[in-house]
Amino acid sequence: MIRLVKASSLPVLPVDYTAGFTDRVQIKELYAKAVKELEGTEFSADLTELIEKKGCSYVSDAVEGMLLGTFEPERYPVVPRKEWSIELTGLPAEAENIVKETETLVEGIFWTRDMTNRPGNLLRPGDFAREVRQLFSRLTEEVNVEVEILDKDKMKELGMNAILSIGLSSAYDPYLCIIRYKGNPCDDRITALVGKGVTCDTGGYCLKPASSMSGIKGDMAGGAAVAGAVYALAKNRIPVNVTGVIPMVENRLSDGSLLPGDVITSYSGKTIEILNTDAEGRLILADSVTYAVRGEHAYRVLDIATLTGCVCSCLGFGAAGMLCDNEEFCRDFERAYEKSGERYLRFPIYDEYEKLIDSDIADVKNTGGRFAGSITAGLFIRRFAEQAPWLHLDIAGTAWVDPPVFEYQSTGASGAGLTSMYYLCAGDRR
Repeated sequence: MIRLVKASSLPVLPVDYTAGFTDRVQIKELYAKAVKELEGTEFSADLTELIEKKGCSYVSDAVEGMLLGTFEPERYPVVPRKEWSIELTGLPAEAENIVKETETLVEGIFWTRDMTNRPGNLLRPGDFAREVRQLFSRLTEEVNVEVEILDKDKMKELGMNAILSIGLSSAYDPYLCIIRYKGNPCDDRITALVGKGVTCDTGGYCLKPASSMSGIKGDMAGGAAVAGAVYALAKNRIPVNVTGVIPMVENRLSDGSLLPGDVITSYSGKTIEILNTDAEGRLILADSVTYAVRGEHAYRVLDIATLTGCVCSCLGFGAAGMLCDNEEFCRDFERAYEKSGERYLRFPIYDEYEKLIDSDIADVKNTGGRFAGSITAGLFIRRFAEQAPWLHLDIAGTAWVDPPVFEYQSTGASGAGLTSMYYLCAGDRR
């Protein structure tokens, strides 16, 4: 798709530089907007001025903006996507690796958007697991990565009742997908990325209102972003160790579905009082983050989910919510999202918020009441992180945009969180 050349005969991308180059978001927007205004699918772009004003590292933002500007959502029946031809000029030799790295990142974003946009009847939990396997089958055998899928019988054996309490409500079996990328065998540290993979969320017996039903297919955006991020790290052979953990379920109504008032025992051994069956994402993440620490020996855990509507009320659709209980981990992530151009606001962790999820009859309850919902939802997951450094991203407002907030987005899935997770892990090198 992209070629680096000294000179090009293709039409020049009409980028309007009059607004200047102020930040990464604006640069991505400039190039995405210019691509969307093209009539053809072939163009050249001279990045000399950008490099002179901002430096070589900002080439990634221009390339990301251009490529995301070409994105077309899947249609049914399936129509082949346009083939684009892009030639870049004005690049020094050291920019070649930046371009290649960014192309792989955008490949992961495209895949994440496709999965999140896909109708629920075309992406059951088993379909999602197969798509992840197929994604990683693109990698060469030399890349040290493996995908393991745990079925319901294995999860029963392990006692993953928080996942099963949701997943067994559906005729379509639940799965736990584990992606192990070992890019640095000389390092024993593993970062775990844990993503919510609810392919259909009716709310269970706490049924969602009809006005909220149109978006229930995209409740696996966090899980898709985790797979896309690990894929990009592996394909780019970043020398770090990362394990992705994705619980894949449907949240349905059935004679075996959870009821408000039920108490279940999680994989960790902690008991959970169920007050709202539509607070299912935190349940499947509870078992998953515990497994990431106990089973995969992660030294730190990031979870990402379309978790609460409250975060949209607070931040709208341009920024996501974040909680973190470790200052070093938080600083690492801040550096990552400064590089990615994504926006996050850190919420506070206070004892009074913790008390809101204390249960009178169990170790913890799965909702904290009307107020501070995004905070208490995250703190619920933290209870299962086994004291490991923990960071939580609530992307309910940023994973799906209608209409788009930024020029490099299209209506529907955005791929939120992927680039920030990538740069977090890519920066974790000795």
